[in-house]
This record gives sequence, structure tokens and C-alpha cells, in this order.
Amino acid sequence: MKKLGLIPKIIIAIILGFFIGQYAPVRLTRIFVTFTSIFGEFLGFAIPLIILGFIVAGIAELGTGAGKLLGVTVGLAYLFTLLSGSYALLVGKTILPKIITSDAASHLADAKDALKPFFEIKMPPIMAVMSALVFAFLLGLGIAKTQNKTLKDAAIGFQQIIANVIEGLVIPLLPLHILGIFANMSYSGEATTVFAVFWKVFLIILCLHLTMLIFQFSIGCSLNNQNVFKALKTQVKGYLTALGTQSSAATIPVNLQCAEEVGTTKGIREFVIPLCATCHLSGSTMTITTCAISVMMLNGMPIEPTTILGFVAMLGVTMVAAPGVPGGAIMAALGILQSILGFSEAMTGLMIALYIAQDSFGTACNVSGDQAIAMVVDSIQKKWNRKPQKSAA
Repeated sequence: MKKLGLIPKIIIAIILGFFIGQYAPVRLTRIFVTFTSIFGEFLGFAIPLIILGFIVAGIAELGTGAGKLLGVTVGLAYLFTLLSGSYALLVGKTILPKIITSDAASHLADAKDALKPFFEIKMPPIMAVMSALVFAFLLGLGIAKTQNKTLKDAAIGFQQIIANVIEGLVIPLLPLHILGIFANMSYSGEATTVFAVFWKVFLIILCLHLTMLIFQFSIGCSLNNQNVFKALKTQVKGYLTALGTQSSAATIPVNLQCAEEVGTTKGIREFVIPLCATCHLSGSTMTITTCAISVMMLNGMPIEPTTILGFVAMLGVTMVAAPGVPGGAIMAALGILQSILGFSEAMTGLMIALYIAQDSFGTACNVSGDQAIAMVVDSIQKKWNRKPQKSAA
């Protein structure tokens, strides 16, 4: 097993998870669920530290141009999120009316409750994700502006500590974590049931994800003179990791490895990848928008494009605090589902079931899109660096 790469280990973990959930004794399945619960708590504790470790050092090493790159990165992330929601609206209005039937949700209640761990170990993070993000911005930009050597060395040293934790602990245990997640999903039957009912909608969502990723990578690769299919192949490792963990933030370590293989500059990848794990949510936006339109059609509600676009614009803002928590995007979206789209409690419950069943695919799309944004930002930074400096008079 030690000789296998991360991708084969993840694939084996997914397959074993499905078989264990279906055929193994419940007690055995609960052992894996217990490990996943504990490891998930550790990931939740580590995510703010990962953000601090990578973003502070990344911004500090970028120097005085960090402020501009921050604006460019966030702007690109939000632009891609808006484009993704608009794309989902266009496709949903065109195709969904042909496949949605009024009794499509009748089998959702058949799934069993997911297994609970034998015990839980709570590991509260030292700060919330948004607090870590804001603090990382302030500290990183401050170091970049003042070029304080002591603080800069401390930031780089802390980054090295976090990198060692990731490489020595997080990545080796990820396949076991993924195995527990898929074993529980297989045991409950929820994912299988929901997919059996809404498989056409899910296929549409997956096609949306794939075409959007090709679009995003085409932009990034064209600006860096790279082969788009080679870059997409390199990203498979990050995609599969996100597929198993269901968390953009938890996939940061693997995604940083993918960025290095693609050839993204060190300072850019260590700044953009953790940042976009929090603010870029193209996959989740397409998924939630498509599922929302489907639920509205199931309930005979009118689909007003202006209302949906307003919902998408708010969705890109409200989901910012969601990464790091599997299913967090839909939880963050519940408020605007009710306030903007007028969803009832039963409709929001259906949305949760639909989204959670395929949350990992939206997360994988988010994470892979982060890579494309890093490539775009890298090309912009290189152009800025190539500009001739004005000579002193």
C-alpha cells in the first residue's frame, strides 16, 4: 500500500467503502464511521491553521503587489461563480422541463438514517474559518507592506510546520477518512436512492461541472501556453480527494501538490489555492441552482430568471464561510432559498437531501476551478513583473 500513489488509494477506499457499507457487520462499519468522525474533527481544527499557515506566508512572499493580487483573485472567483450560476439557469430552463415529473421525489423517504460513531472527540478550532481568513489577510498584507523580517520568517516557519503536519499526517490518513464517509453513505442508501430518482438531474449537473472546468482550464492554459488536457489530467488527484472529503478546505494540501505539478509559481499557488478554497464555489453554485430550479418545478413554482440571478448573486456571498464543512454550502444557502425563492421547510429539506447526496461532486468542481484561477492569477503576476520599471530622473 505504501508504494501506491494517492489516487489508487482513494479509488480503493471508495470501492471498499461501498462494499463495507452494504455487506459488512454494522459494528465494523461504525468503527470506520468513528474514525471518520474523529479525523473530521481534526480537519476542522486544522483548517484555520492551514489558512493562516499558507495565506500569511503566501501574501508576505508576494511583496507589495499582494493587495492587487488579492483583489484580482477574489474578483475572478466571484466572476466565475456568477457565470456558473447563470450557466446553470440557462441549461435548467432549457432541459429540466422535459425530464422533471411530479412524482419524482416519492422515494426520498426510503433511505435509512446514517450510522452514528461509537463516540465523539470534539476539537473546537481556535478560530472560525472567516476569522482566520480575515486575520491572514491583515497579517500577510501588513508583512508584505512593512517587509518585517522577523514576522516574515515566523510566517514562513509556521507554514513549514503546517506543511509537515499535512504531509506526515493528513494526506496518509485521507484514504481511511474517505473510506468511512463512503461506507456510511452506502449503509444509509441515501445517495443511491436520491440518485435513482434524480439521476437525470445529476447527469445534467455533472455535465455542467465538466464543461465549466474545461472552460476555466482553457482560459488558464491559454494564458500560460499549456495543454488543457494535460492540466486536467494533473488535477485528477485533487478532484478525487475532494470527491471523498467533500471539503474544499480539506483538499488544500493535495490541490497545492497539483498546482506545483502544473507549474504555478510557488508564491501564487500558496496564496490563491487556500484563498479560493473559501471564496470560489462554481461547482456548488451550479449544483444548488440546478437543484433549486428542479424543486421549484416539482412544486409548480414559476421560474423567473431575474429572481434566480439575484439568488445566484447572493449565493456567491453567503457561501463564503461554508468551505471546510461537508454540506456547508447548502446550509449557508438555506436562508436565501427561503427569503428570495420562497422555499418552504419541506422544500428546503428536499434541497438538503438532493445536495448532500452529491455534495462531493460540487466540491470537486470548486477545487479544480481553484487551480484554473491560480493559473490565471499567475499569468497576470508574470505580466506585471515583466513591465519595465520607470527609471529615476
